[in-house]
Amino acid sequence: MANQVKDKEALQRLNFLYQAAHCVLAANPENVELARFYCHTEKTIGKRLVLRQDPSIKRTICKRCSGLLLSGITCTVRQRKHRGQRLTVVRCLSCGLAKRFLNNPNYKLWSEQPEALLENQPKPDGNPGSQPNLQKDKGPSSTTQTTNKMAS
Repeated sequence: MANQVKDKEALQRLNFLYQAAHCVLAANPENVELARFYCHTEKTIGKRLVLRQDPSIKRTICKRCSGLLLSGITCTVRQRKHRGQRLTVVRCLSCGLAKRFLNNPNYKLWSEQPEALLENQPKPDGNPGSQPNLQKDKGPSSTTQTTNKMAS
């Protein structure tokens, strides 16, 4: 049986609203308010249905004004160094909110690490009684000593 998504129609609607916001801004960069309406609607539907957004989508929507963040149109993107770390700073041109993202070239997401893959996880036996119990399994030497005492 194929993997079934819980709220497929809701995810399709969220995807449509996100793409509509992109298309509106691509057609006319002055339609910021309409794109903001689409993104705000997307966020409220996601909250109401308790659906998580992908981090790549969350990073392109302003938390304060719900505007779509497109480099050069609705936001500015700068590379900064702060305390020895490289940061990417995205500043919304509508409300001025700045998002800072760590820019570490050696960083890997947990999902990209080999330990996260299901193929690399240890497989449970499935039999709950297969684990050795220290009290039950005392070894053959203790049982032979007990039987020898009973025999004498």
